[in-house]
Amino acid sequence: MSTLATIAVLALAALHAYILVLEMFLWTSPRARAAFGTSAEFAASTKALAANQGLYNGFLAAGLAWGAVASDPVGFQVSVFFLVCVAVAGLYGAATASRKILFVQTVPALAALALVLLAR
Repeated sequence: MSTLATIAVLALAALHAYILVLEMFLWTSPRARAAFGTSAEFAASTKALAANQGLYNGFLAAGLAWGAVASDPVGFQVSVFFLVCVAVAGLYGAATASRKILFVQTVPALAALALVLLAR
């Protein structure tokens, strides 16, 4: 992959690692509640659910990092797979939870995917 594509994939991995931290460890904090638009009561009652969701974001981050550092063709294939996973998850989140997810998750994933495909 090109340097730009690798940077884009790693940036998306970092974003999902940050989401992991927010959902798994900071869910009830003011920062996470502001990011996700939740009340203190809702955050407290959904803490276990959010931690589970955070774990899945961690898996996405790990897969993206793997794709970015693996040599081709594996790096390319893994990057494409996980970028598509992120884009689909973002589409679902935008349709069911918040349209903001489309711009935070799907658009960056599709931009990174375009860079990875162009670098091929």
